[in-house]
Amino acid sequence: MDPRDKRILILKPSSLGDIIHTLPVVHALKRCAPGCSIGWVVQKAYAAIPESDPAVDRVYPIAISSTSDPAAGRLAYWRALRDTVAALSRLRGQFRSRPYDIVLDLHASFRSGLIGMANPGGTRIGFADAREMNTLFQHRRLPVPPTLVHALDKNLLFCTALGCPPKKEDLYLCSGEPADSRVTGFLEGRGVPPDDSLVYIQPAARWATKFWLRERWAELADRLLGRPETRVVLGGGRSDRACIDAIVEAMRLRPVVAAGELNLAETASLLKRSTLYIGLDSGPMHMAAMAGTPVVALFGPTHPERVGPYGVEHVIVRAPGLDCLGCRKRRCDHMECMRGISVDMVHEAALRLLPPVPEEE
Repeated sequence: MDPRDKRILILKPSSLGDIIHTLPVVHALKRCAPGCSIGWVVQKAYAAIPESDPAVDRVYPIAISSTSDPAAGRLAYWRALRDTVAALSRLRGQFRSRPYDIVLDLHASFRSGLIGMANPGGTRIGFADAREMNTLFQHRRLPVPPTLVHALDKNLLFCTALGCPPKKEDLYLCSGEPADSRVTGFLEGRGVPPDDSLVYIQPAARWATKFWLRERWAELADRLLGRPETRVVLGGGRSDRACIDAIVEAMRLRPVVAAGELNLAETASLLKRSTLYIGLDSGPMHMAAMAGTPVVALFGPTHPERVGPYGVEHVIVRAPGLDCLGCRKRRCDHMECMRGISVDMVHEAALRLLPPVPEEE
């Protein structure tokens, strides 16, 4: 199928890491078919990522309540149903005047199948192994080779199907000039010289089983701050502030705290400015990798082969000698996979990727 001069709709509403893994698809399509017009249906919380990307011509933000969030409550499914009906009605009205020729369903769920149906006409394409009866909504189903492991490689099947073989140059992250300017001012206001090495630390994630001990984050950050011309930034959202404040309280030296201070586009800009990312398996880890920033990633309950840093220099740190690694559990009584990671292990990994300290003359 030729994408030239076509209107192409991307269905990938969430989550942050999955959205980052979709960016190379739109970059490849725009590179091969610069005359195509690309739209993207995305959860409002993550809309800043495609909105900051020149390859995306229009963004359709939706707001559908989560059913997987531990704090969602008993009425989560009712709220999600209500929000889905409202979103479908609004999207149907938006698509009616200018429908899309091709709909790429990268989300592969029942809900994304319904969203694809909101576009009148067009060819809907999805994965042959999609869950939740998603395949019933598709006109064309892409076979997924059993040897394909990483989520990003799976997404890139859409590029090949449309005659746009992906290239390494398609892996990049945009932030936009306003975000870049804001981050420059943010760092200047906190006394960070432009030439200092910036280590971005992400100590929080959505899954409780991914968390590392706070006192170890504090010791690691202090060690890094002891390096000449090195600054540490603790990143995250507003909801992560309690965790981060506890880390800062346990530290001897003072880091820069960006958690809750920057929006998603500004976080992307800060990660592009950083020399190294150290953190958990989370959306910012994938943002850092897409920005070309080297990554040290702590993995426990998830599989680095499937969702690890892609296309960038990185070191994966895992506890040795455990049979339960990659269990994908969101609750655990012992957390040995994260407790088994020492400060020395992470610090040594960081030193492998940080530029060497200049010798004094």
